[in-house]
Amino acid sequence: MAEVNLERIDWLDPRAVVLREAMDEEMNALYSPVMASRPPEHTEIIVKALAVDPPTIVATVLATVDGVPAGQAGLRTHGADLEVKKVVVAERFRGLGISRKLMTAIEDAARELGYHHVILQTGDLQPAAIALYESMGYTLTPPYSPYELMTNALCYEKTLA
Repeated sequence: MAEVNLERIDWLDPRAVVLREAMDEEMNALYSPVMASRPPEHTEIIVKALAVDPPTIVATVLATVDGVPAGQAGLRTHGADLEVKKVVVAERFRGLGISRKLMTAIEDAARELGYHHVILQTGDLQPAAIALYESMGYTLTPPYSPYELMTNALCYEKTLA
């Protein structure tokens, strides 16, 4: 069995950047029909909402499998909350439980920072992500800012024990 290792890294670590770029390509292909039906001004707001400003990142976790970058997840400040961002597992490593390990590590990071609550946003066309979050105790909440314009946005929250 492949060895999965987790490490805390900088958000701009090139290994994580490559994983996020692949995720962005995948999400753009998945959601482009939805985005095409929106007014251009909404699209601009949504693109800005989904962008991540690196100084807001407080933790990034990288998963490797036998030394190969396999997944990453980030945690950023979002007002008074911490928001989980850009949970991605490279396609060839899916099904190994890496996303669950990443989420657990991100929750641990939030606790270490003194937080007892995290939020996240995903889209309705991502059933695997939805199933993961719900199986880990995340509960659906009304869309929080700035995701209100995204009719397909699903927002979740979790109180950390």
